Amino acid sequence: MIQIDTYGTLVAATLVLILGRKCVQSVGVLRKYTIPESVVGGLLVALLLLAINQFTGTDIDFDMSLREPLMLAFFATIGLNANLASLRSGGRTLILLICVVTGLLVLQNIIGIGMAKMLGLNPLMGLLTGSITLTGGHGTGATWSKVFVEQYGFRNATEVAMACATFGLVLGGLLGGPIARFLLSRCAVPGGVADDTADPMLFEKPGAAREITPLIFVETIALIAICLSAGRFVSDLMQGSSLEVPTFVYVLFIGVILSNTLSWLGFYRVFEHAVSILGNVSLSLFLAMALMSLKLWEIASLALPIMAIMFVQTVTMALYAIFITYRVMGKNYDAVVLASGHCGLGLGATPTAIANMQAVTQRFGPSHLAFLVVPMVGAFFIDIVNVIVIKLFLLLPIYA
Repeated sequence: MIQIDTYGTLVAATLVLILGRKCVQSVGVLRKYTIPESVVGGLLVALLLLAINQFTGTDIDFDMSLREPLMLAFFATIGLNANLASLRSGGRTLILLICVVTGLLVLQNIIGIGMAKMLGLNPLMGLLTGSITLTGGHGTGATWSKVFVEQYGFRNATEVAMACATFGLVLGGLLGGPIARFLLSRCAVPGGVADDTADPMLFEKPGAAREITPLIFVETIALIAICLSAGRFVSDLMQGSSLEVPTFVYVLFIGVILSNTLSWLGFYRVFEHAVSILGNVSLSLFLAMALMSLKLWEIASLALPIMAIMFVQTVTMALYAIFITYRVMGKNYDAVVLASGHCGLGLGATPTAIANMQAVTQRFGPSHLAFLVVPMVGAFFIDIVNVIVIKLFLLLPIYA
Protein backbone atom coordinates (compact mmCIF):
# COMPACT_ATOMS: atom_id res chain seq x y z
CA MET A 1 0.00 0.00 0.00
CA ILE A 2 1.33 3.44 -0.98
CA GLN A 3 -0.24 6.37 0.86
CA ILE A 4 -0.46 9.77 -0.89
CA ASP A 5 -1.02 12.74 1.46
CA THR A 6 -3.29 15.77 0.93
CA TYR A 7 -0.72 17.82 -0.96
CA GLY A 8 0.26 14.93 -3.18
CA THR A 9 -3.41 14.24 -3.90
CA LEU A 10 -3.98 17.87 -4.90
CA VAL A 11 -0.97 17.76 -7.21
CA ALA A 12 -2.23 14.51 -8.73
CA ALA A 13 -5.72 15.99 -9.26
CA THR A 14 -4.34 19.01 -11.11
CA LEU A 15 -2.16 16.76 -13.28
CA VAL A 16 -5.26 14.65 -14.03
CA LEU A 17 -7.04 17.75 -15.31
CA ILE A 18 -4.06 18.76 -17.46
CA LEU A 19 -3.85 15.23 -18.87
CA GLY A 20 -7.58 15.24 -19.56
CA ARG A 21 -7.40 18.58 -21.38
CA LYS A 22 -4.58 17.35 -23.61
CA CYS A 23 -6.52 14.19 -24.46
CA VAL A 24 -9.75 16.07 -25.23
CA GLN A 25 -7.88 18.54 -27.44
CA SER A 26 -6.13 15.73 -29.30
CA VAL A 27 -8.95 13.17 -29.73
CA GLY A 28 -11.83 14.30 -31.93
CA VAL A 29 -14.40 11.85 -30.57
CA LEU A 30 -13.89 13.18 -27.03
CA ARG A 31 -14.54 16.74 -28.20
CA LYS A 32 -17.53 15.66 -30.27
CA TYR A 33 -19.32 14.07 -27.33
CA THR A 34 -18.23 16.73 -24.81
CA ILE A 35 -16.56 14.30 -22.43
CA PRO A 36 -15.29 16.37 -19.47
CA GLU A 37 -11.53 16.71 -19.08
CA SER A 38 -11.74 15.56 -15.46
CA VAL A 39 -13.54 12.38 -16.53
CA VAL A 40 -11.02 11.58 -19.27
CA GLY A 41 -7.96 12.23 -17.12
CA GLY A 42 -9.44 10.57 -14.05
CA LEU A 43 -10.38 7.38 -15.90
CA LEU A 44 -6.94 7.17 -17.53
CA VAL A 45 -5.30 7.38 -14.10
CA ALA A 46 -7.78 4.84 -12.71
CA LEU A 47 -6.87 2.47 -15.55
CA LEU A 48 -3.18 3.02 -14.82
CA LEU A 49 -3.74 2.21 -11.15
CA LEU A 50 -5.67 -0.89 -12.23
CA ALA A 51 -2.69 -2.07 -14.28
CA ILE A 52 -0.32 -1.39 -11.37
CA ASN A 53 -2.57 -3.33 -9.01
CA GLN A 54 -2.96 -6.30 -11.35
CA PHE A 55 0.70 -6.62 -12.31
CA THR A 56 2.43 -5.66 -9.05
CA GLY A 57 -0.23 -6.10 -6.37
CA THR A 58 0.38 -2.51 -5.19
CA ASP A 59 -2.57 -0.41 -4.04
CA ILE A 60 -2.14 3.39 -4.19
CA ASP A 61 -4.38 5.22 -1.71
CA PHE A 62 -5.07 8.97 -1.97
CA ASP A 63 -6.00 11.30 0.89
CA MET A 64 -9.54 12.42 -0.01
CA SER A 65 -10.01 14.99 2.79
CA LEU A 66 -10.42 17.81 0.25
CA ARG A 67 -12.98 16.01 -1.88
CA GLU A 68 -16.10 16.77 0.17
CA PRO A 69 -15.33 20.51 0.68
CA LEU A 70 -14.76 20.85 -3.07
CA MET A 71 -18.05 19.12 -3.83
CA LEU A 72 -19.95 21.31 -1.35
CA ALA A 73 -18.31 24.43 -2.76
CA PHE A 74 -19.57 23.53 -6.24
CA PHE A 75 -23.17 23.17 -5.04
CA ALA A 76 -22.82 26.44 -3.14
CA THR A 77 -21.92 28.20 -6.40
CA ILE A 78 -24.96 26.66 -8.12
CA GLY A 79 -27.17 28.17 -5.42
CA LEU A 80 -25.40 31.54 -5.44
CA ASN A 81 -25.90 31.90 -9.20
CA ALA A 82 -29.62 30.99 -9.08
CA ASN A 83 -31.45 34.28 -9.58
CA LEU A 84 -35.12 33.77 -8.70
CA ALA A 85 -36.29 36.58 -10.98
CA SER A 86 -34.60 34.90 -13.97
CA LEU A 87 -35.94 31.51 -12.99
CA ARG A 88 -39.51 32.85 -13.15
CA SER A 89 -39.05 34.16 -16.70
CA GLY A 90 -39.28 30.66 -18.21
CA GLY A 91 -42.96 30.55 -17.25
CA ARG A 92 -45.15 27.71 -18.41
CA THR A 93 -42.42 26.01 -20.46
CA LEU A 94 -40.15 25.85 -17.43
CA ILE A 95 -42.88 24.24 -15.31
CA LEU A 96 -43.71 21.72 -18.06
CA LEU A 97 -40.06 20.73 -18.47
CA ILE A 98 -39.68 20.27 -14.71
CA CYS A 99 -42.71 17.94 -14.76
CA VAL A 100 -41.30 16.00 -17.72
CA VAL A 101 -37.89 15.68 -16.06
CA THR A 102 -39.52 14.54 -12.80
CA GLY A 103 -41.43 11.81 -14.62
CA LEU A 104 -38.19 10.47 -16.07
CA LEU A 105 -36.51 10.50 -12.63
CA VAL A 106 -39.23 8.26 -11.23
CA LEU A 107 -39.17 5.96 -14.26
CA GLN A 108 -35.36 5.61 -14.16
CA ASN A 109 -35.46 4.52 -10.52
CA ILE A 110 -38.29 2.05 -11.11
CA ILE A 111 -36.33 0.47 -13.98
CA GLY A 112 -33.05 0.49 -12.05
CA ILE A 113 -34.47 -1.10 -8.91
CA GLY A 114 -36.58 -3.56 -10.91
CA MET A 115 -33.63 -4.77 -12.98
CA ALA A 116 -31.35 -4.92 -9.95
CA LYS A 117 -33.87 -7.18 -8.19
CA MET A 118 -34.27 -9.26 -11.35
CA LEU A 119 -30.49 -9.75 -11.60
CA GLY A 120 -30.17 -10.58 -7.90
CA LEU A 121 -28.28 -7.39 -7.03
CA ASN A 122 -28.53 -4.94 -4.14
CA PRO A 123 -31.57 -2.67 -4.77
CA LEU A 124 -29.32 0.28 -3.93
CA MET A 125 -27.47 -0.49 -7.14
CA GLY A 126 -30.77 0.10 -8.90
CA LEU A 127 -30.87 3.64 -7.54
CA LEU A 128 -27.24 4.19 -8.56
CA THR A 129 -28.07 3.02 -12.08
CA GLY A 130 -31.16 5.23 -12.02
CA SER A 131 -31.65 8.94 -11.47
CA ILE A 132 -28.74 9.33 -9.04
CA THR A 133 -26.11 8.99 -11.76
CA LEU A 134 -28.02 9.27 -15.03
CA THR A 135 -29.84 12.51 -14.28
CA GLY A 136 -27.62 13.54 -11.39
CA GLY A 137 -24.23 12.93 -13.01
CA HIS A 138 -20.86 12.34 -11.38
CA GLY A 139 -21.27 14.89 -8.58
CA THR A 140 -24.62 13.59 -7.36
CA GLY A 141 -23.46 10.00 -7.85
CA ALA A 142 -20.38 10.51 -5.71
CA THR A 143 -22.42 12.25 -3.01
CA TRP A 144 -25.10 9.58 -2.69
CA SER A 145 -22.62 6.72 -3.01
CA LYS A 146 -20.90 8.09 0.09
CA VAL A 147 -24.25 7.92 1.91
CA PHE A 148 -24.80 4.34 0.70
CA VAL A 149 -21.34 3.29 1.91
CA GLU A 150 -21.66 4.89 5.34
CA GLN A 151 -25.34 4.26 6.12
CA TYR A 152 -26.20 1.13 4.12
CA GLY A 153 -22.87 -0.70 3.90
CA PHE A 154 -22.81 -0.82 0.08
CA ARG A 155 -19.03 -1.16 -0.22
CA ASN A 156 -18.57 -0.59 -3.97
CA ALA A 157 -21.12 2.20 -4.29
CA THR A 158 -18.63 4.88 -5.40
CA GLU A 159 -17.12 2.73 -8.13
CA VAL A 160 -20.56 1.74 -9.43
CA ALA A 161 -21.74 5.37 -9.37
CA MET A 162 -18.72 6.67 -11.31
CA ALA A 163 -19.01 3.88 -13.89
CA CYS A 164 -22.74 4.52 -14.46
CA ALA A 165 -22.32 8.29 -14.64
CA THR A 166 -19.54 7.93 -17.20
CA PHE A 167 -21.57 5.51 -19.33
CA GLY A 168 -24.51 7.89 -19.13
CA LEU A 169 -22.43 10.90 -20.13
CA VAL A 170 -21.30 9.22 -23.34
CA LEU A 171 -24.73 7.75 -24.15
CA GLY A 172 -26.47 11.07 -23.54
CA GLY A 173 -24.23 12.75 -26.09
CA LEU A 174 -24.68 9.95 -28.60
CA LEU A 175 -28.47 9.87 -28.32
CA GLY A 176 -29.40 13.55 -28.70
CA GLY A 177 -28.54 13.96 -32.38
CA PRO A 178 -30.36 10.87 -33.71
CA ILE A 179 -33.46 11.69 -31.66
CA ALA A 180 -33.50 15.23 -33.02
CA ARG A 181 -33.12 14.02 -36.62
CA PHE A 182 -35.99 11.57 -36.14
CA LEU A 183 -38.30 14.22 -34.67
CA LEU A 184 -37.43 16.89 -37.24
CA SER A 185 -39.20 14.82 -39.88
CA ARG A 186 -42.42 15.31 -37.89
CA CYS A 187 -42.49 19.10 -37.51
CA ALA A 188 -41.83 22.30 -39.40
CA VAL A 189 -38.22 23.50 -39.36
CA PRO A 190 -37.84 27.28 -39.06
CA GLY A 191 -34.66 27.47 -41.14
CA GLY A 192 -32.17 30.30 -40.75
CA VAL A 193 -28.84 30.28 -39.05
CA ALA A 194 -27.82 29.72 -35.48
CA ASP A 195 -28.09 32.74 -33.21
CA ASP A 196 -24.75 33.34 -31.53
CA THR A 197 -26.42 35.54 -28.93
CA ALA A 198 -28.04 32.51 -27.28
CA ASP A 199 -26.08 32.43 -24.05
CA PRO A 200 -26.28 29.39 -21.77
CA MET A 201 -25.42 29.81 -18.12
CA LEU A 202 -21.86 30.80 -17.34
CA PHE A 203 -21.17 27.33 -15.99
CA GLU A 204 -21.39 26.06 -19.56
CA LYS A 205 -18.57 28.38 -20.68
CA PRO A 206 -15.65 27.54 -18.37
CA GLY A 207 -13.08 28.77 -20.90
CA ALA A 208 -14.56 32.24 -21.34
CA ALA A 209 -12.44 35.25 -20.33
CA ARG A 210 -13.89 37.12 -17.34
CA GLU A 211 -12.66 40.26 -15.61
CA ILE A 212 -12.41 39.66 -11.86
CA THR A 213 -10.65 41.73 -9.21
CA PRO A 214 -8.93 40.25 -6.13
CA LEU A 215 -11.56 41.87 -3.88
CA ILE A 216 -14.44 40.27 -5.80
CA PHE A 217 -12.65 36.92 -5.61
CA VAL A 218 -12.25 37.22 -1.83
CA GLU A 219 -15.90 38.27 -1.42
CA THR A 220 -17.03 35.26 -3.44
CA ILE A 221 -14.90 32.89 -1.37
CA ALA A 222 -16.50 34.40 1.74
CA LEU A 223 -20.00 33.74 0.36
CA ILE A 224 -19.11 30.13 -0.45
CA ALA A 225 -17.65 29.66 3.04
CA ILE A 226 -20.86 31.01 4.58
CA CYS A 227 -22.90 28.55 2.50
CA LEU A 228 -20.70 25.63 3.59
CA SER A 229 -20.78 26.59 7.27
CA ALA A 230 -24.52 27.27 7.39
CA GLY A 231 -25.30 24.20 5.28
CA ARG A 232 -23.26 21.97 7.57
CA PHE A 233 -24.98 23.48 10.61
CA VAL A 234 -28.47 22.82 9.19
CA SER A 235 -27.43 19.34 8.10
CA ASP A 236 -26.31 18.52 11.65
CA LEU A 237 -29.62 19.83 13.03
CA MET A 238 -31.64 17.66 10.62
CA GLN A 239 -29.59 14.51 11.14
CA GLY A 240 -31.81 11.60 12.05
CA SER A 241 -35.03 13.44 11.19
CA SER A 242 -37.40 12.86 8.28
CA LEU A 243 -35.94 15.97 6.61
CA GLU A 244 -32.40 14.58 6.53
CA VAL A 245 -30.87 14.83 3.05
CA PRO A 246 -27.24 15.02 1.89
CA THR A 247 -25.44 18.16 3.06
CA PHE A 248 -25.05 19.53 -0.47
CA VAL A 249 -28.82 20.15 -0.67
CA TYR A 250 -28.75 22.43 2.36
CA VAL A 251 -25.63 24.16 1.02
CA LEU A 252 -27.38 24.79 -2.31
CA PHE A 253 -30.49 26.20 -0.61
CA ILE A 254 -28.40 28.47 1.61
CA GLY A 255 -26.71 29.79 -1.53
CA VAL A 256 -30.06 30.57 -3.17
CA ILE A 257 -31.40 32.31 -0.06
CA LEU A 258 -28.19 34.24 0.55
CA SER A 259 -27.68 35.59 -2.98
CA ASN A 260 -31.33 36.53 -3.56
CA THR A 261 -31.76 38.09 -0.12
CA LEU A 262 -28.65 40.25 -0.54
CA SER A 263 -29.82 41.32 -4.00
CA TRP A 264 -33.37 42.08 -2.78
CA LEU A 265 -32.06 44.21 0.09
CA GLY A 266 -29.76 46.07 -2.29
CA PHE A 267 -26.89 45.37 0.07
CA TYR A 268 -24.72 43.29 -2.27
CA ARG A 269 -25.00 41.68 -5.70
CA VAL A 270 -23.25 38.37 -6.29
CA PHE A 271 -20.65 38.59 -9.06
CA GLU A 272 -21.70 35.68 -11.27
CA HIS A 273 -18.43 35.44 -13.19
CA ALA A 274 -16.38 34.85 -10.05
CA VAL A 275 -18.94 32.37 -8.74
CA SER A 276 -18.90 30.39 -11.98
CA ILE A 277 -15.09 30.25 -12.09
CA LEU A 278 -14.84 28.96 -8.52
CA GLY A 279 -17.67 26.53 -9.22
CA ASN A 280 -15.93 25.11 -12.28
CA VAL A 281 -12.61 24.79 -10.42
CA SER A 282 -14.25 23.06 -7.46
CA LEU A 283 -16.21 20.65 -9.66
CA SER A 284 -13.19 19.80 -11.83
CA LEU A 285 -10.92 19.05 -8.88
CA PHE A 286 -13.66 17.12 -7.11
CA LEU A 287 -14.33 14.92 -10.14
CA ALA A 288 -10.62 14.42 -10.77
CA MET A 289 -10.14 13.20 -7.19
CA ALA A 290 -13.25 11.01 -7.30
CA LEU A 291 -12.29 9.33 -10.57
CA MET A 292 -8.54 8.94 -10.13
CA SER A 293 -9.14 7.11 -6.84
CA LEU A 294 -11.48 4.51 -8.37
CA LYS A 295 -10.60 0.91 -7.61
CA LEU A 296 -11.78 -0.57 -10.89
CA TRP A 297 -10.80 -4.11 -9.94
CA GLU A 298 -13.50 -4.07 -7.27
CA ILE A 299 -16.34 -3.66 -9.80
CA ALA A 300 -15.17 -6.08 -12.48
CA SER A 301 -17.85 -8.57 -11.45
CA LEU A 302 -20.54 -5.91 -11.89
CA ALA A 303 -19.59 -4.89 -15.45
CA LEU A 304 -22.18 -7.01 -17.28
CA PRO A 305 -25.12 -6.14 -14.97
CA ILE A 306 -24.28 -2.42 -15.24
CA MET A 307 -24.16 -2.61 -19.04
CA ALA A 308 -27.48 -4.47 -19.15
CA ILE A 309 -29.20 -1.85 -17.01
CA MET A 310 -27.58 0.99 -18.99
CA PHE A 311 -28.89 -0.47 -22.24
CA VAL A 312 -32.47 -0.55 -20.95
CA GLN A 313 -32.15 2.96 -19.51
CA THR A 314 -30.86 4.29 -22.85
CA VAL A 315 -33.74 2.76 -24.80
CA THR A 316 -36.16 4.17 -22.22
CA MET A 317 -34.63 7.64 -22.57
CA ALA A 318 -35.01 7.53 -26.35
CA LEU A 319 -38.65 6.47 -26.17
CA TYR A 320 -39.39 8.99 -23.41
CA ALA A 321 -37.87 11.86 -25.42
CA ILE A 322 -39.91 10.92 -28.50
CA PHE A 323 -43.28 10.10 -26.95
CA ILE A 324 -43.28 12.26 -23.80
CA THR A 325 -40.84 15.18 -23.95
CA TYR A 326 -41.51 16.10 -27.59
CA ARG A 327 -45.30 15.88 -27.26
CA VAL A 328 -45.68 17.56 -23.88
CA MET A 329 -43.39 20.43 -24.88
CA GLY A 330 -45.52 21.27 -27.92
CA LYS A 331 -44.59 19.04 -30.89
CA ASN A 332 -42.78 21.91 -32.62
CA TYR A 333 -39.19 22.87 -33.38
CA ASP A 334 -38.56 24.10 -29.83
CA ALA A 335 -39.83 20.74 -28.59
CA VAL A 336 -37.33 18.96 -30.85
CA VAL A 337 -34.45 20.96 -29.40
CA LEU A 338 -35.76 20.40 -25.86
CA ALA A 339 -36.05 16.64 -26.48
CA SER A 340 -32.47 16.57 -27.73
CA GLY A 341 -31.37 18.48 -24.65
CA HIS A 342 -33.36 16.17 -22.38
CA CYS A 343 -31.33 13.22 -23.70
CA GLY A 344 -28.26 15.01 -22.37
CA LEU A 345 -29.92 15.87 -19.05
CA GLY A 346 -31.49 12.45 -18.61
CA LEU A 347 -28.36 10.41 -19.26
CA GLY A 348 -25.45 12.77 -18.87
CA ALA A 349 -25.22 16.31 -17.56
CA THR A 350 -26.16 19.90 -18.36
CA PRO A 351 -23.12 20.51 -20.63
CA THR A 352 -24.09 17.43 -22.64
CA ALA A 353 -27.61 18.82 -23.00
CA ILE A 354 -26.26 22.17 -24.22
CA ALA A 355 -23.97 20.44 -26.72
CA ASN A 356 -26.88 18.36 -28.05
CA MET A 357 -29.01 21.47 -28.55
CA GLN A 358 -26.20 23.44 -30.19
CA ALA A 359 -25.68 20.64 -32.72
CA VAL A 360 -29.35 21.01 -33.76
CA THR A 361 -29.57 24.81 -33.75
CA GLN A 362 -26.35 25.32 -35.67
CA ARG A 363 -27.87 23.44 -38.58
CA PHE A 364 -31.59 24.20 -38.41
CA GLY A 365 -31.87 27.56 -36.65
CA PRO A 366 -32.07 29.03 -33.13
CA SER A 367 -34.35 28.03 -30.26
CA HIS A 368 -34.28 30.81 -27.67
CA LEU A 369 -36.82 29.01 -25.48
CA ALA A 370 -34.74 25.84 -25.19
CA PHE A 371 -31.58 27.75 -24.27
CA LEU A 372 -33.51 29.65 -21.63
CA VAL A 373 -35.16 26.78 -19.75
CA VAL A 374 -32.75 23.84 -20.11
CA PRO A 375 -29.81 25.50 -18.29
CA MET A 376 -32.21 26.61 -15.53
CA VAL A 377 -33.59 23.11 -15.04
CA GLY A 378 -30.22 21.41 -15.44
CA ALA A 379 -28.24 23.65 -13.13
CA PHE A 380 -30.80 24.14 -10.36
CA PHE A 381 -34.22 22.47 -10.36
CA ILE A 382 -33.08 19.02 -11.41
CA ASP A 383 -30.83 18.60 -8.35
CA ILE A 384 -33.59 19.58 -5.94
CA VAL A 385 -36.26 17.39 -7.55
CA ASN A 386 -33.84 14.48 -7.84
CA VAL A 387 -33.07 14.62 -4.12
CA ILE A 388 -36.77 14.50 -3.28
CA VAL A 389 -37.39 11.55 -5.62
CA ILE A 390 -34.36 9.63 -4.31
CA LYS A 391 -35.38 10.30 -0.72
CA LEU A 392 -38.87 8.94 -1.41
CA PHE A 393 -37.48 5.79 -3.03
CA LEU A 394 -35.20 5.22 -0.03
CA LEU A 395 -38.32 5.00 2.15
CA LEU A 396 -39.23 1.73 0.41
CA PRO A 397 -38.67 -1.26 2.72
CA ILE A 398 -36.34 -3.13 0.32
CA TYR A 399 -32.87 -2.03 1.37
CA ALA A 400 -32.38 -3.99 4.56
